[in-house]
Amino acid sequence: MRKTFLPFSPPLIGEEEIAEVVDTLRSAWITTGPKVKQFEVEFAAAVSAPSALALSSCTAALHVALAALGIGPGDLVITTPMTFCSTVHVIEQVGAQPVLVDVEPVTLNLNMSEVRKTLQRLNGAPGRGGPVKAIIPVHLYGHPCDVEQVLDIASEYKLAVIEDAAHALPAKHKGRVIGSHANGSEVPVLTCFSFYATKNLTTGEGGMLTGRPELVDEARIWSLHGMNRDAWKRYSSGGSWYYEVVRPGFKYNMTDLQAAIGLHQLRKLPSFHRRRQEIVQQYNEAFSLLAGVETPVQNDGVEHAWHLYVLRLHSPELAISRADFIEELKRRNIGSSVHFIPVHLHPYYRDKYRFRPDDFPVACREWERLVSLPLSPKMTEGDVDDVIAAVKDIAALKRVQLEQPRDAISKYAAPAST
Repeated sequence: MRKTFLPFSPPLIGEEEIAEVVDTLRSAWITTGPKVKQFEVEFAAAVSAPSALALSSCTAALHVALAALGIGPGDLVITTPMTFCSTVHVIEQVGAQPVLVDVEPVTLNLNMSEVRKTLQRLNGAPGRGGPVKAIIPVHLYGHPCDVEQVLDIASEYKLAVIEDAAHALPAKHKGRVIGSHANGSEVPVLTCFSFYATKNLTTGEGGMLTGRPELVDEARIWSLHGMNRDAWKRYSSGGSWYYEVVRPGFKYNMTDLQAAIGLHQLRKLPSFHRRRQEIVQQYNEAFSLLAGVETPVQNDGVEHAWHLYVLRLHSPELAISRADFIEELKRRNIGSSVHFIPVHLHPYYRDKYRFRPDDFPVACREWERLVSLPLSPKMTEGDVDDVIAAVKDIAALKRVQLEQPRDAISKYAAPAST
């Protein structure tokens, strides 16, 4: 057993990031300035996006995306119950109403067949318009949604697309990196990334919005008090003190201190991703034959970002509840988590919209057996071995036997409970 606790997802910060932050502290500029601008340019290039806006969080990116699209009271926005609450909060915060649609059982991403049925019910025939104005697909755990289906449906029903890509850097769908789909799209596409401490690229806190320049420029105004000039444009040597407030905006700007970290994290992202893939391969080899646990999938045509490695417990073969499984990991000094409690089970949304657990049966069934294992490029081979040993030890104590892996689709579609 480990002698020290292994955190669930420790960040990997190097001397390059530290030196860049020190350089920023010693400069004349620590808030939004030249390093933020550089980070925006380099990030846009990295994901082949036409334009980028650095922000204080992915939540901020989602919020200003809705504002920039003019979505507000009376509008409906489709999204998933299987996400962090911020995805749905921002819809509420602009005065629109979230429309939750259940997930498909393999990836737990939005079920696009159900999305189409929902649009037929709410908006009627394609092209007629209706109260649904946008769709927010979530690339859950780093496995991209079927982006082509999302864009096809959005085009048919004249919807904007706001991708929640908090987990999806640097994922690809059919060879195209997430963040690039605004290029050539018939409908507005804005993509929102997270740089929270646990993410594949971190700035401590932070986020990025990418999309068409005209939409990103509109979002930029919303992101800083609705002012038509940011601090760099007002206080740098070539700037002007004069500004006007043209929107009732927010305070969502990223600082140069954060961007200083992000610049080097972005350059290290390919090596971070390779290390995540190595750990996932070791986990898959260790757990794919272990009865009672089901390993995550990667569909054809997808390059998974592997932000999270999520096991699903199979109760008929594993005589332990999810809660006890997590406690057993903790006793072995292994951190873990659960992603996510479905939105419709939280009291605010449950009570406001009178949701019942079985309104979204796949999301409700599957979340009860999810456990996220440690996954970080900072993990050593010893750390990985300790996680594998802990999971196998718990399984052995519960008399789980080895078996051949079940078919990926049938196993995820099978009913289960803890």
